[in-house]
Amino acid sequence: MNDKQKEILIITQEECAEVIQSISKIFRFGIDNVHKSGITQRENFEKEVGDLMAMIDLLDQYQLIDKTKVDHAIQEKKDKLEIWSNIYK
Repeated sequence: MNDKQKEILIITQEECAEVIQSISKIFRFGIDNVHKSGITQRENFEKEVGDLMAMIDLLDQYQLIDKTKVDHAIQEKKDKLEIWSNIYK
């Protein structure tokens, strides 16, 4: 693993934590509550998810993940959710 790959993993880890924090604030304050920066919790969440998705793109670009395998895992997860959750009902 080279230095760029390590940096990408570190930043991805940080972005995951920021998504987690944003979700926690949605549960605490409500999704349409105005965030301290003047935007709603939803808008902050969208920004944080976008930051994470940018890092996921870089994980693929720098061969840290195989996008085909990730796409397969996405479908497997959705299939499990159809069985074990109420999301699709």
